[in-house]
Amino acid sequence: METLELNGSAEEGDALFKINCVGCHGITARGLVGPDLHSITQRLNDREIIKQVTGGLTPPMPSFDIDPVNMSNLLKYLHSLK
Repeated sequence: METLELNGSAEEGDALFKINCVGCHGITARGLVGPDLHSITQRLNDREIIKQVTGGLTPPMPSFDIDPVNMSNLLKYLHSLK
């Protein structure tokens, strides 16, 4: 999986999150309609997170068509959440 071979940028991932994800997960990723994401990388591995984002597996989560670089950035951002 190409995404997992990349070393993403948490800063770029933060920008991507703010454009696409804040409506459901909140500006600080603490959750609104969608869950708090601060411990998501402890509950799901990177492959599971990728499947969730690209497949929208849990309604009302939409599926996102995201390229490997941006997905890598988003993963790096999610890993930075404490």
